[in-house]
Amino acid sequence: MITFVCYEKCSTCQKAKKWLEEKGVDYTLRPIKEQNPTAAELVTWVAQSGLPVKKFVNTSGQLYRSMGLKDKLPAMSAEETFALLATDGMLVKRPILVTDKGVFPGFKPEEWEKLL
Repeated sequence: MITFVCYEKCSTCQKAKKWLEEKGVDYTLRPIKEQNPTAAELVTWVAQSGLPVKKFVNTSGQLYRSMGLKDKLPAMSAEETFALLATDGMLVKRPILVTDKGVFPGFKPEEWEKLL
């Protein structure tokens, strides 16, 4: 099963959705703002991705800037970061592709191809 976690108004998410559809990929769409990933899901996804938790942080969002996370994140533990990300989907990097083969935050077609 493939889950595509996205924010419909995000241009990168729109490109990723188009890419998936052009490839004929059958997926479940999960809106990140309405169905924010839980801390437990994020822990699992980070483990499956092999990437550090910081790669799952949306560093280009307004909320990230308004909360001053650039200065706070380096001192936060992984557990604190997971808990913070679980409070608001807009803090989580998107889109996220979740498959049986792994997880990848952000849209990089060459990385997503490996997960299909």
